[in-house]
Amino acid sequence: MQGFMHKISTTASVTALTTCLGLAMPLTSHAADDDTAQGKEIAFDRKKGNCLACHEIAGGDLAGNIGPPLVAMKARFPDFDTLKSQIYDARKNNPNTIMIPFGPHEVLSAKEIDLVTKFIHTL
Repeated sequence: MQGFMHKISTTASVTALTTCLGLAMPLTSHAADDDTAQGKEIAFDRKKGNCLACHEIAGGDLAGNIGPPLVAMKARFPDFDTLKSQIYDARKNNPNTIMIPFGPHEVLSAKEIDLVTKFIHTL
C-alpha cells in the first residue's frame, strides 16, 4: 500500500508541475499566434501585402494564379530568413520575377515583412 501511495503522490506532483509549466507556455505561443494572425491580415489586405492577387492561400478568397500556391512553405523554405529575403525582394533569386519587391519599394515595413513571413511560414 505504501508503494501505491508513493505513486499517487509522485503522479500528483508531476501533474501539478506540468500544469504550472503549461500555464507559462501559452504566453509564448499566444505571442506567436498573434504575430501569425497579424501577418495573415497584412497578407490578405488588398491595400498592403495583397498576396492573394497572385497566390492561392488556404482561407483566402479570389486568389490569383500568377504565382505558385503558398503551401508546404516550411518544406520549401526551411530557413525562415531565406523566406523573409524572398518576400523582401524576390529579384535577388530571380531577376525576371514579377513579384513586387516589398522591401526596396517600401510597400511593407520591415515589421510587416516579418509578420507576413511568420504567417506564410506556417502554411
